[in-house]
Amino acid sequence: MKRRSTGVFWFTHDLRLHDNPALMQTKLLVDELICVYVMDYAWQSSSLYQQANVSAPSRRFLLESLSDLSNNLQALGQRLIVLESEATAALSGVILESNASAIFRSESVGWYENRVWAELKKFKGLSFHSVDSHTLYTTNTLPFSLSDLPTTFTQFKDAVAGIESPQPIPKLGYLPPPPSAEYPAFEKVEAKAAASEYCGGESRGLAQLHQYFSGDKAQSYKDTRNAITGWDNSCKFSPWLANGCLSVREVASTLSGYERENKANESTYWIFFELLWREYFQWYALKNGADLFSFAGIKKQKPLTSFYPERFQKWVNGTTPYALVNACMNELRATGYLSNRGRQIVASCLVNELAMDWRYGAAYFEQALVDYDVASNWGNWQYLAGVGADPRDKRHFDLDKQTQQFDPDRRYINHWAGDNDLQSLDSVDAADWPIG
Repeated sequence: MKRRSTGVFWFTHDLRLHDNPALMQTKLLVDELICVYVMDYAWQSSSLYQQANVSAPSRRFLLESLSDLSNNLQALGQRLIVLESEATAALSGVILESNASAIFRSESVGWYENRVWAELKKFKGLSFHSVDSHTLYTTNTLPFSLSDLPTTFTQFKDAVAGIESPQPIPKLGYLPPPPSAEYPAFEKVEAKAAASEYCGGESRGLAQLHQYFSGDKAQSYKDTRNAITGWDNSCKFSPWLANGCLSVREVASTLSGYERENKANESTYWIFFELLWREYFQWYALKNGADLFSFAGIKKQKPLTSFYPERFQKWVNGTTPYALVNACMNELRATGYLSNRGRQIVASCLVNELAMDWRYGAAYFEQALVDYDVASNWGNWQYLAGVGADPRDKRHFDLDKQTQQFDPDRRYINHWAGDNDLQSLDSVDAADWPIG
């Protein structure tokens, strides 16, 4: 009698059942399946930059996402195991205990996740299955090899123009059952009221997608996307995309359907344009590996910055001399979210006005954002700091001009308590004499 084969599915940034081709593959190759998510905070680089592991809003969003995934798996007779440990050790233990013959995952662009995957290949007789599901395109459909990834976004956008991305696959209706051995199932959590409007999970992500495209908000996206406040000014898909609760191919497909049924215009194109920016940074991260976190960036040119502990803490706590920056940072701490324009403003301030090492800002965003995505976060920070994909030097935003353009009546500043009486960045001068 043939022994039943057991597989392990390692959930990472794909916390969903819709459009999950890696999870779909399991039902073709194994008889039993163990579904695992590892809460491994060792991968976070923020610990190198004086930061806590993860903010309360981020952890809440993740727990809500895992709870929703657990519910959806349970409806298919499966269960989710969540382990809080170092990933290689946790997965190795599951593989050994279950005598698994195969392990599955969605392809990852994260350097740490790929290192864990490589370390697991020490297991002999274990087959490895990794499938693209976090990007619009696949390695096979890109018109260039990864080593030849264009050095700028514009070149990338032109290269992929006209290439069709794979269509999303339907939500799974069946999965192999779990083995009879008892594993600790994930304890579900209830969503709690918070300052953020975001609630994690595939169900909420799909609801936001359909709600956004049910009206006419997409028709004016290009005109409103840079607003620093307001729920309907932009799509707000990023937290669910970052955690994999929402498939980027599902977003692109829904956008295409909206354009067919309504009117395609510059704004609807701009939504796809933003998806392309996300796409570029995914492949950028995969190509550059650990260089994504390098001070000199991919340009191998170290910027003239330093680390000033006092300045950094004032930036984090929203107590700089710049009211708009303070308001943005106060919103980020409270909610785990900040508008795209707000992120550019505070990043520019850290790099230019505060003359800080950009990596400290990127690491703070890493632990603070509910929509933290390793590729988009570190790629964008490199871009703004002038060590990344931008052919120009670092970006510098005029803070007075940004205030006049995006918060002329100071409503945002007043709401997030950005004003203070601080006139100087430093309480001591270069020789440590108190500044009078």
